[in-house]
Amino acid sequence: MRHGVKLNKLSRTASHRKALMSNLACELISHKRITTTLAKAKALRVYVEPLLTRGKSDSTHNRRIVFSYLQDKEAIKELFGTISEKIATRPGGYTRIIKLGKRVGDNAEVALIELVDFNEIYGKTEEKAAAKKTRRAGGAKKKAAEDATETKAADTATEEKSAE
Repeated sequence: MRHGVKLNKLSRTASHRKALMSNLACELISHKRITTTLAKAKALRVYVEPLLTRGKSDSTHNRRIVFSYLQDKEAIKELFGTISEKIATRPGGYTRIIKLGKRVGDNAEVALIELVDFNEIYGKTEEKAAAKKTRRAGGAKKKAAEDATETKAADTATEEKSAE
């Protein structure tokens, strides 16, 4: 039984797994989204979320702890710079995993793991675009609205004449 076992070993030795997670985390931080297998994405989420939480408060101590995991100065700059600004108000859940189906070569389940605050599709509130002019049979409503405004204008004109 595997009670309380949080770590998926991914069929690797400890040193290989540490290097893999470090590289995946650096790529996720620099590119904001990566495509990998579902098992690696789930393992990466457990690995990178505490690092992102550390990145919210910029101190020498936190920088050194995160550097001990990542070993990449550029990723550290990115994490404590642009990423920390975006995730400052988020209480957790910095990553999203989206299943993409099965890979053609070996039938492995593939997933996209991304930083939630850097997604342009889901994260933004959509601004309504200008109403499109269509050529469908919906002109009756428009004509009714125009007729209503014309009758209001005619009624106000008659009221003005009667007032004189």
